Amino acid sequence: MPLTEDNILLNLLIEEIATILLNDIEIGRLSITALQYFLFCTYEKEIPFATPEYEVFRYSAILAAKQISDDTYKALMKQLPTLEQIDNLIQVENKLIVNHQKVAEELEPLIEYIDFRRIKRGQIDFIEPLKVIPAEIIQHNSELIDSDLNNIRGIPIYRFKESELFWDRLGSGSKAIIENNGKVVYAPNDLNSWRIVRAKMLLENNGIYEWDIIIEKTCFWSWVGVCASKNFDYENPAGRQSSGWVLGTNGYCRNYDYETYYCPSFHEDGARITVHLDMNKRTCSFTVNGTKYPKVSAWNNLPSKLYPIVSIKYPGQYRIQPHQKK
Repeated sequence: MPLTEDNILLNLLIEEIATILLNDIEIGRLSITALQYFLFCTYEKEIPFATPEYEVFRYSAILAAKQISDDTYKALMKQLPTLEQIDNLIQVENKLIVNHQKVAEELEPLIEYIDFRRIKRGQIDFIEPLKVIPAEIIQHNSELIDSDLNNIRGIPIYRFKESELFWDRLGSGSKAIIENNGKVVYAPNDLNSWRIVRAKMLLENNGIYEWDIIIEKTCFWSWVGVCASKNFDYENPAGRQSSGWVLGTNGYCRNYDYETYYCPSFHEDGARITVHLDMNKRTCSFTVNGTKYPKVSAWNNLPSKLYPIVSIKYPGQYRIQPHQKK
């Protein structure tokens, strides 16, 4: 099958892989040639993309090292921490990789399609001592690093960290109880009318935001969605307000006086709803129990600042967590 831009199936595959964190793809599942083509197709292209550019380099370098030997692969894994490890202030001993020149040769076809301008200076400090890319590339791109440039290419897909997603006690209706380090909210048995519970995270930048809501215990018509940052009443149902946009377990989407059928009902405990919020297009769509549905057609001009929300009453219990792509 020729690798051409006209190949529809191949382009669909590229777009699907772009929504997956490269770290979640086992080393060896992609060849150097396949990864090169993937990076070429997504370089400076406006398509949804999930992996930060530092992790793009890291995955590429580790894959290149794997072509040399297992020892080289293991050595590079130790020398090149993940972004999460960097955030946790992991200490890495700067040692030269024995086969660094061979790794550089394997890595060379990929370097052209890695945007080093998106990699922060502190992250470059982990890359430079490895000597797996030419010093002039490091120097040239260090001068071009743009702090205003997003660290994810294309249309960024933001995958939240566990520490970033939790319910906001100050943004909740009365009686709702938040526990488990802010991850779980439930309604006590005397909460018989809907209350709104908002997540702490404000969504206001361009890009695509995704998170999961697990309905651990359903109530009569649970609701999941987003609300505006202003003019919102946490004591009343979200779907009856002009600043609330929600999907109910009855399969209908609601916003103020507008209601439309969206998907089959899902009243069972354990239902998983993924919210896909596109702040570039100001649209929203949902995945319910693994089935992704299209954007809600009427929600095509959402506000520029939104919060994740749920509507809850007894015996409802909801968990919020980063989206886990299956």
